Parts: sequence; C-alpha cells; structure tokens
Amino acid sequence: MTSKSPFIGANFLLQSDIAETLYHQYAKDLPIIDYHNHLSPQRIAEDQPIKNITEAWLNGDHYKWRGMRANGIGEAFITGDKTTQKEKFLKWAETVPYTLRNPLFHWTHLELKRYFNIVNLLQPSTAEAIYEKANSILENKTPAQLLEQMNVEVICTTDDPTDNLEHHKTIRKKEFFTKVLPTFRPDNLILIEADSYISYIEKLASTVGFPISNLTELLEAIQHRVDFFNTLGCRLSDYGLEQIYAFDFTNEAADAIFQKRLSQTEITKDEANVFASCILFELCKMYHAKGWVQQFHLGALRNNNSKLLDQIGLDAGVDSIGDFNQAQAMSKLFNQLDAENSLSKTITYNLNPSQNEVFATMMGNYSEAGIPGKMQWGSGWWFLDQKDGMEKQLNTLSNMGLLSRFVGMLTDSRSFLSFPRHEYFRRILCNLIAEDVKNGLVPNDIEFLGKMIQDICYYNAVNYFNFEN
Repeated sequence: MTSKSPFIGANFLLQSDIAETLYHQYAKDLPIIDYHNHLSPQRIAEDQPIKNITEAWLNGDHYKWRGMRANGIGEAFITGDKTTQKEKFLKWAETVPYTLRNPLFHWTHLELKRYFNIVNLLQPSTAEAIYEKANSILENKTPAQLLEQMNVEVICTTDDPTDNLEHHKTIRKKEFFTKVLPTFRPDNLILIEADSYISYIEKLASTVGFPISNLTELLEAIQHRVDFFNTLGCRLSDYGLEQIYAFDFTNEAADAIFQKRLSQTEITKDEANVFASCILFELCKMYHAKGWVQQFHLGALRNNNSKLLDQIGLDAGVDSIGDFNQAQAMSKLFNQLDAENSLSKTITYNLNPSQNEVFATMMGNYSEAGIPGKMQWGSGWWFLDQKDGMEKQLNTLSNMGLLSRFVGMLTDSRSFLSFPRHEYFRRILCNLIAEDVKNGLVPNDIEFLGKMIQDICYYNAVNYFNFEN
C-alpha cells in the first residue's frame, strides 16, 4: 500500500472551493466541547505520560478489536495478557490496510497525523518506525496535554452514581486547559434484574451512609448522589439502554418489587419493567430540577458472543445494532414529563439507521419558549459514527428539524487520541453545505453559512449546556 502524496491533505473530504473556505475560515480553529465520552478521570488526574501508543490506541477500543477479529487476528493479540504491547500494535498495523473504506482507515491516519505528524500509511512495512516515533512523543505527553493540543475546552466523562469523584476533585485543583466534568450514568440503578443488583444497592447505601430497604430510601439516596454530582460541575446525565422504559407504574408497586428483589426473590420481566419505568421517571424529574441535560443512547443489542463475554467481560466488542421499537416509549415518557413541566433538555441517539426519521420527528414534538433546540436528536453514534452515518443524520435532521440549532459532535470514546473525530465531522459538515451551494439549494452567502457552521461546531453547545453555571 503506497501513497504518492500524503493521504490526509489540507483539503481532505473537502470537494470544492466553497467547502475549503467554510472549513478553513470558519470551522477549523474552533475549540472542542466533547460533552460525552468514556475517558478515564483517573488518568487525567494522575497527569502522567501515556506509556505507548498501544495503551492509548488499542486497549479498550472495541472498534479496532472488531476490525482485527474480522481480519482473522487471534484474541491473544487483541485482548490477551500474554502478548506485548508492541506485538499487539504490529497486528493492528497488519490489519489497517484491510480496513480501507471502513472509518477506521480514516480515523487511524487522521490521528497519526494530528498527534504525531506521521503521514506514512500504517502497514507492516511502516509499523516499527511509526511505533517508535509515536512512543517517543507520548512519553513526554500527559492526557491533559493531549487534550490541550486538540484545543479541547470541555470534556464530560461518564461516571457511576456511587463514584466518589475523587479524581474529578483532584482535577479541579489543577490548572488544566481543559475543563473536566462528570456525567451521571445511572443504568445500574435501573436494571434491577442484573445479578449484581443487590450488591450494587449495598454499595450505594455505603456511599450515602444510610440503609436502603425501600423505594423511599432508594430515591433519597439517588437524590443525595445527584446533589453531590451537581456540586462538582455535573450538568449532564446519560443512559445506555436498549430502549426507554415507560410502562405503567405506581410508586407502591415499584416499592413492592424493589423489596422483593432485595429479599432475593426472583422477579418477573414485567415487574422489572415496571420498576425501571418508575426509577427512570423519578430520575428525569431530578435532572429537570437541577437544570441538567439528559441523554439517551438507545438501541444496542449487547453481548452477542457469550464465549468472548465470558473470556473478556463487558465491553468485549461483541455488540450490534438492535431493532427495538423505540417510538411509543419515547413518546410516553417525554409526554408525561412535559405534562408535569419536568422535561429537561434532552438528547437522544439511535443506533439503528432505519429509525433516523423516527428519532428526528419525535424530538420535534416538544419545545419550550426561550430554549432553542431544547430537544436534540444527537449525532451519528457508535456504528453510525462515520461519513455515511453522519451525512444521513445531518440530512435527516435538516429535513425534519433545525440543523442550525444542532449541538454537534462528540467522541463517545475511551481514547485520548480520538479528538480528530471532531475535525472529521466538521469537514463532512462543511462539504455537505458546500454541495448544497453548488447545487443551488442554499444561498451562496459564505458569511451566513459560516456562522451557522460555527454554531453547530461550537457555539450551540456553549449555549445549550451552559457549563459556566
């Protein structure tokens, strides 16, 4: 695999003079607000250089794991603990040429260029030199410095309600360029059928310092944690669920189900759904009272390969797009909250592209005077976080809602090297708008279009999340 000129040039993905102008003059230099990711607050707080590119790039990256498995690479070189970091990197380099037309090919070379100024294509013949050069740079770069290098103004990590947020407390004392804030992720509170649920409630009780034996005490404990997260700058919640729970419930019924589960009596699927619906509704009301934004990542069919799940554990990279019926549950929950004037700013993300229009139109059903774009349909997520997926999301949002009010891109990543994905999105957005200009679909008013692009890439998020409060 050879390239006569650098693959990632200045006008990568920009197919016209107008696209080049919109990107280079309006989008390129804006700061990044990454309002949802899975970065480690501990790594940021420790403020120590990353040991090598494998650690930063491959460990925990299920996108790359899936690519390597599809290429026939043995699990020992993917998640195994008896192979070296270099051996794993070399197997990734062996895989990269075969990822052509997969977003991994673009992401890989964009990240190599932006963080390490490496323009050679990654393949077996270049792997040794690239590994050494990247490592020589990383040994002098802390996670906080990597974030600053990409002009990342704010990141919001993903944190369990029982987390003591000690690393966030440490970060607040440091003078980092990037503001690092927690996000409240209460999936473990909702999914009562989980084998670990009782032990999780015991952990929650230990965290709040009082026993939890009924629904009233559980809700008191949850409120206690919401209050605590708020003091450390949390302004967002997030859920990673198959679908929203919106079954009919009463608090009395949910209380009986909760106590039944605590007594280690088996509960039915219907009972689990009733309990989850109650907790979800109560959580949403708490968020509204705090002025938080709530996010719903919906539609993943998880843990399809039981062998790898048993071998590796959760997040093994064996999840897929699900085909859940999302519309009715979203409608019921959002309508009930709206009727009580308790509907927070909300972002939904779908994983099934056949539901693009379902999600886009659902978010247009609710609004509030003085809050432009209150209900957001989020950017292409997970399997849809690629050029085609982003373009379809942008086009559908344009057709069904207000693209100009969109809060833009996020990484949803565990890697400190993933932030060029914002650049990727910005280039795609600028090219999409430029093509409309070429086709006479929008006015050739560069200043007007440039302002809209700046809003989508940065300013809408600034105003929507209001992290300064």
